[in-house]
Order: sequence, then C-alpha cells, then structure tokens
Amino acid sequence: MLEVNALEFGFDWPLVTGLCFSVPKGQIRLLHGASGCGKSTLLALISGTELAKVNWAGDIRLDGVDIGALPAHRRQIGLMYQDALLFPHLTVGENLAFGLAPSIRGKARYEAVQDALAAASLDGFGQRDPASLSGGQAARIALMRTLLAAPKALLMDEAFSSLDPELRHQFGHFVADQIKLRQIPALLVSHDVADRQFATDPVLQFPQK
Repeated sequence: MLEVNALEFGFDWPLVTGLCFSVPKGQIRLLHGASGCGKSTLLALISGTELAKVNWAGDIRLDGVDIGALPAHRRQIGLMYQDALLFPHLTVGENLAFGLAPSIRGKARYEAVQDALAAASLDGFGQRDPASLSGGQAARIALMRTLLAAPKALLMDEAFSSLDPELRHQFGHFVADQIKLRQIPALLVSHDVADRQFATDPVLQFPQK
C-alpha cells in the first residue's frame, strides 16, 4: 500500500497542507486537481525526484516502510508521463529491455521482452522503430517498460491526456488490468475527472491553494 499522511509542501510559500490518502495494492487511485496546483510536485516528492527548492514535511510510506528519506533509486517507484518518452535510437524491444535489471541476461532477458510485447498485444514489434508506433501502441510500450523494472508502486502524471477518447478508454483499462495483475498500488494525477473510469472510488480532490 502507498500511504501519504499529513503531507505539506511548497516553495517560498505553502502550496499544499494536510494531504492524506492511501492507495491499496492492485488499485488505481485518481487525484484530481486543476493544472498548476502541485500535482506533478507531489509525484516528484513521492518518487524522490523532488526539486531542490521544494520544502516539505510529512509521512510517505510504501508497504509500511517510510521512504521519505530514501534516494529515488531505492524507492522502487515507477513513473509514467503524458508522453511515452521512448528512446528514439533504440528499437521497441530494446526500449523494453532497458527497463530490466542488468542481472536478467540472455534467454531470460529475451523472454521477458517477448512476454511484455505479448501482454501489450504487440507480438512481432520488437524490431520496430518507436517512431512507427501509434500513440496507443507507444503508451503500452512505455507502460510495459516501466513495469519490467518491477516497481512496488506506479505514479502516473496525466498519463492518458494525450490520447483521443477511444485510445484513452482502451489504454486506461489496459493499465488497470496490469496494475491488478501485478498487485501494486498506482496513483494517477489528472486535471480531467473523466479519468475516474479507470480508478477506484473515491476520487481524491487535490487541495486548493
């Protein structure tokens, strides 16, 4: 479970105070708020990639462990953004393999990539140029690359907003299925309350400034 308790943060002035919520394993929780209210900053704090000028206090726990003081690489948290951010100089398969631990080698590495392609319904796409993918295909590859790193939680920053309504619906439910399969908590921050169709109720409202 991902838990945030009594979290407050800001820059030269308080941006958010008293933020509390939890996300159970296997579920997506939507945190809804207007653009510019601090949603991306919150994800940076949880993942450990916060900006140096952010002042914050509170409790951030993952599976009961206080991760607030840990460096980002030890928190085991995956991140997804509005854009797929695939590496253009790598093939689709190489992009997926990038998410795997270096200790996974040879046949096991190849099979992990093939399994990820199959899960994304993109069998045979391993040698493709990422530029040849549609928006929905690129989003699925980006998700599978993140999940191949075996994160203990997933954070999504407006991850569906660049897709048209039909692709958004398909991809959103694909993400929900993968989260349930892997039994990890996922937090989606979005300005669009329509994203609640992919999330577990109740929808969390981001505190106003």
